[in-house]
Amino acid sequence: MTKHRIMVFPAGSEIGLEIYHSLKYSHHVELFGASGKNDHASFLYEADRYIEDPLLYVDRPDFVERLNGYLCAHAIEFIYPTHDTICSFLAAQQARLTARVVTSSAKTNRIARHKSLTYEALKGFDFCPRLFGRSDPSLQFPRFLKPDDGQGGKRAYRADTPDELAFLLSRHPDLLVMEYLPGDELSVDCFSDYCGQLLFIGPRTRERVQMGISFRSTAVPLSDEVRRIAQVIHDSFQLDGAWFFQVKQDAQGRFKLLEFAPRQSSTMGLYRHAGVNFALLSLFNALRIPVTIRRNDYALQLDRCLHNRFRSDLVYRRVYIDFDETIVDGERVHGRVMDYLYQCRNNGIEIVLLTKHRQDLGETLRRCAIAESLFHRTVQLANDEDKSDHIDPRDAIFIDNYWRDRRAVSAKLGIPVFDVDAIECLMR
Repeated sequence: MTKHRIMVFPAGSEIGLEIYHSLKYSHHVELFGASGKNDHASFLYEADRYIEDPLLYVDRPDFVERLNGYLCAHAIEFIYPTHDTICSFLAAQQARLTARVVTSSAKTNRIARHKSLTYEALKGFDFCPRLFGRSDPSLQFPRFLKPDDGQGGKRAYRADTPDELAFLLSRHPDLLVMEYLPGDELSVDCFSDYCGQLLFIGPRTRERVQMGISFRSTAVPLSDEVRRIAQVIHDSFQLDGAWFFQVKQDAQGRFKLLEFAPRQSSTMGLYRHAGVNFALLSLFNALRIPVTIRRNDYALQLDRCLHNRFRSDLVYRRVYIDFDETIVDGERVHGRVMDYLYQCRNNGIEIVLLTKHRQDLGETLRRCAIAESLFHRTVQLANDEDKSDHIDPRDAIFIDNYWRDRRAVSAKLGIPVFDVDAIECLMR
């Protein structure tokens, strides 16, 4: 099967991370990441599939030539932009790029990047919010101010009085003044195919928002009101692939448009776990392959948090690991430990089971559905034996939940020892 080479840029944004997780298991894709700065992407991608270049910024005069150099060097076919400004820039430069930019047209991107252009295009519709001039006689308070081309809630303010409005505009004269929307907010994930069909509309809440990102989001039923807004945006801007928009209720409970974006959003991962993989759908759409979308119909809520990944200079060829309370707790298998053991197996690292299990070990492994062949050797010790006497310390580590055994092995052999909770730092 032909694999398509895809580059995510910038790879370390939350949107870039969502695209990585959407495509990392796909047998249709070879995934590469590129960034202008050192960030979390450098922990995800293999070294030969990751580009980090401090000069790779769109405001540099040689950006296109520099990016094309990387695209050609890695035979990249498609590039997924993960920031509004970059999305708009790359769409405008499509003719000069050696890879296809996965987004809608340059015109659509330009309109989406500027809220003034978006609102001007949609001003005849009742879901378009009202904009006000600074001396508009109909100006009432509170009012909301935000930048024309901003994102993530940056430089967004509420003005409750004329004095506050004057102060904010004196400091930020470029801000748009619009009606204040006090109600609930929704993000709506959408997919439009290359034939001009709107195939998916998925509204979701924005319950816990930090850094402009939904940290908690729940899929909600699609209302006729939101469906109509989605259809109007789709019909107005020739959207192609994954896109989304945000709406917020006014004082009368009517949804008004905040913005739309012709790209993937970071919280589309909510619907990915209901069977709608927007990044993969966008690839097929770019290849002009017809798609159908079938969503699993069950209640779904996403909540995200900071996640740790580790990098160390620890090199080892063999793992000695305990069984009771380390691989299993009673007859419950520690899934995270098994993930790690299969990681070792895939990387050719020997696994030696070193245990004082008092029952028939083979029978216990069978009851727990753990294959004995997973282990290079199994060593079952008597209670009075020391585990350290059965460990070859060369290029070895030791994992055991029991502190006295870890202490004894560390003191006698000087090798790294780990409790179950520290296996996370060994995961890649």
